[in-house]
Amino acid sequence: MTDVVDLEAVLSVSNTDVDEVIHTVADHADAIFTWDYEKGARPQLNKLYEKAKHSQWNGETDLPWDTEVDLEAQAQLQVDTFRAFTESYDLKGSPFERWGDKEWATLNIESANWTLSQFMHGEQGALICTAKIVETVPWIDAKYYAATQVMDEARHVEVFAKYLDTKLSGYYPVNAHLKLLLDDIVEDSRWDITYLGMQIMVEGLALAAFGFLHALTTEPLLKQLLRYVMSDEARHVAFGVLSLKEYYEGLSDAEMFERQQFAYEASLRMRDRFLQQEVWDRMGVNPKEALQLVVQDPGRVMFQQILFAKIVPNCKKLGLLDRNDQWLRRRFEEMGVIQFEDWIDTSDEYETLQIEGLEQLRSGELRADAS
Repeated sequence: MTDVVDLEAVLSVSNTDVDEVIHTVADHADAIFTWDYEKGARPQLNKLYEKAKHSQWNGETDLPWDTEVDLEAQAQLQVDTFRAFTESYDLKGSPFERWGDKEWATLNIESANWTLSQFMHGEQGALICTAKIVETVPWIDAKYYAATQVMDEARHVEVFAKYLDTKLSGYYPVNAHLKLLLDDIVEDSRWDITYLGMQIMVEGLALAAFGFLHALTTEPLLKQLLRYVMSDEARHVAFGVLSLKEYYEGLSDAEMFERQQFAYEASLRMRDRFLQQEVWDRMGVNPKEALQLVVQDPGRVMFQQILFAKIVPNCKKLGLLDRNDQWLRRRFEEMGVIQFEDWIDTSDEYETLQIEGLEQLRSGELRADAS
C-alpha cells in the first residue's frame, strides 16, 4: 500500500474474548414481506437464481476427502520463499534473527491455519447476512436468489471447518478487525448496507483471496475446494452488483456519501485483518516487532493490493468511485489500489468462474478444473 499502515492502531484492536462460543449482535432491520410474486421482474436476478439452482454441490460427497495432506511437506515448499525474505533485510536484533527452516515451516503451517480460519469465519458472516437479505430486501427475485446463497454459505462454512479439523491442526478465533466489520454489517438497519458490506466488500475480497490461494497452492484437495467455492462466490458478488446498481442510481449525494464512507472503512478493516497478529502471538513473537518488517515485504504488499482486484471495479460499476467529487476514488488512490478500476466487474465475470458438469462430477466421469 502506498499509505503507511498504522501498526499501533491495528494492534490496538484485539479479540477480547477468544474463548467465546456464542456471539450476539443486535439486528435492527425490519423484516419485509412482498405480495408481488412476479418472477423475473428483474431478469438478471432471475437468471442468477436459475444458475444457482443448477450449480449446487455437496461438500461431503463432491470433494475427495480421502486425499492425504502432508502438512510438513506443504510447509517446506514455502521455506525458500521465507529464506528469500530474510536475505532482503537486516534481521539483526529482530525476532527472526535466529530462525531456521524449522521455525519458518512452523510459521507457514500456522499461517495456513489462520488464513483458512478467517475464511471460515467470514463465510459464517455471509451466512448470517444473506439470511438477513432474504428478510429485508423488498424484491421477490432477490429473495429467491438470496435463499440459494444461504445454502451456499452453509456449505462453505462446512467444508472449511472440515478441512481445518481433518487436514490441518484446528482453527484460530475470528480476527478482531473482521469481527468488528461483521458486527457493523449485521447491526445496520439499511438492507443495502448488508449488500454493500457483505456482497461487495467482504465477498469481493474473499473472491480475490480465494483466487490468489488457488493459484498458489499445490495441495489438490484445497485447490479443488477453493475452485468450488469460487464458483459460488462469483455469483454472490454479482448478486450484490446487480441489485445495488439499480438502487444506487436513485440515491442522493448525501446518501451515496454514507455508502462511500462505509466502503472505505470496510476496506481498511479488511486490509488490517490480513496482518495476522494472532499468528505472531501464538508463535511467541511480539506482533509489533514482527510486523515492522513484514509490512515492508514486496510480496505482502502485492498480496494486499490484489485483494482489491474485485472490490474496486465493482465499486466503480455502482457509481461509488466518482460521486461527491470522486471521494472514494481519492481514498483508493491513497491505498494504492485504484489501478484495478478498469478490471472486469463481477456482474460480467461470474459465468466464466462457474463449474459445469456437476452431475458428471458426482458420477466420477469428470474432475473439477484444478488448473
